[in-house]
Amino acid sequence: MRLSDCVVVLTGASGGIGLELADQLCAAGARVLAVSRHLGKLSSLMNRYPQQLRWQAADLCSAEGRGEVLAAARAMGGFNVLINAAGVNRFALIEQLDEAALDELFDLNIKAAVKLTRICLPLLREQPAALVVNVGSTYGSIGYPGYATYCASKFALRGFSEALRRELADTTVSVLYAAPRATRTAMNSSAATALNQALKVGMDDPQDVARAVLAAVQSDRNELYLGWPEKLFVRLNGMLPGVVDRALRKQLPLIRRYSTSHSKESSK
Repeated sequence: MRLSDCVVVLTGASGGIGLELADQLCAAGARVLAVSRHLGKLSSLMNRYPQQLRWQAADLCSAEGRGEVLAAARAMGGFNVLINAAGVNRFALIEQLDEAALDELFDLNIKAAVKLTRICLPLLREQPAALVVNVGSTYGSIGYPGYATYCASKFALRGFSEALRRELADTTVSVLYAAPRATRTAMNSSAATALNQALKVGMDDPQDVARAVLAAVQSDRNELYLGWPEKLFVRLNGMLPGVVDRALRKQLPLIRRYSTSHSKESSK
């Protein structure tokens, strides 16, 4: 799919990977309906791409918000790419999260993506070729301590993507599941960043992640995993989970230490 032919509905567009996707899509000639709760840094992009970029304020966790996105997409004359990039992360042991935090994470990371995709499918089906892109995580394939709930939401998004791809196999709509590794965005807490540094975990810039996702769109891929050795761990976890179990067990003291320090900071 050529980016210059794309009319895109992009969620989570005001920061991180979403903001970079909006920038690179517009630079390539695509038209973009950027969806977020707040305008944020999108304002400068709108000045740069006044003919290509439109902002839609919406709470994707509400039926009303999703309906506003659909109405805005119809007003554009339809679209052929939906990118579900909105999400929230929580680095914390499960006992450190209250029910409100759990609801926020699952409502945005999986329920909003599924529900928005469902109501957008009729418009996507009208296109000669269309694509749903779900931005997940390597933690959608590897259960990682300190991220149990985040992993659960991304495992669900990966399963949804796989099943939806098979469900739409005889239609013009394709599905791409993109799984970045740790990325330098404001979504990471200071404790998560400190843990990554202590473990010497590689982190990618949002610009590089967005570039890889759009390359996968152009090459008609249905899966994208980023980072080494993360791609190896994904494969090992699928074939030899006991090996990954033993490796991660050694990291537990550090994970508990950093999650506890973050929990104390949050309670002040």
